[in-house]
Amino acid sequence: MAKGNFWLGALVGFIVMIILNFLPVLGPIIGGFVAGIIARGGWWNGAKAGFVAGIFGAIVLGIIFTVGGMIFLGIFGFLGGLGLLVIFIALALYSALLGLVGGALGGLIAK
Repeated sequence: MAKGNFWLGALVGFIVMIILNFLPVLGPIIGGFVAGIIARGGWWNGAKAGFVAGIFGAIVLGIIFTVGGMIFLGIFGFLGGLGLLVIFIALALYSALLGLVGGALGGLIAK
């Protein structure tokens, strides 16, 4: 089994998910697929890379909204941003699970 670079795969998969954000279901699946191909190591390693890529997206967007809200709206913006962070983390499971499916497919193909 050839090993790829797990973290590089997760990062590139995350970037692809962000770029294809306008495709609600296909974006995370394609991002996970790319992560799985780069990560290699079979379907399980590809699935893990796709899952991590999906989690990255929600956490990064939540942090951006929290910090941006605090900068522009003070404490009320911070509280609103925290609320959005909780929502983004909940929605991360959506992207992460779709990324897991795409990553598993990518890992199988790259095997």
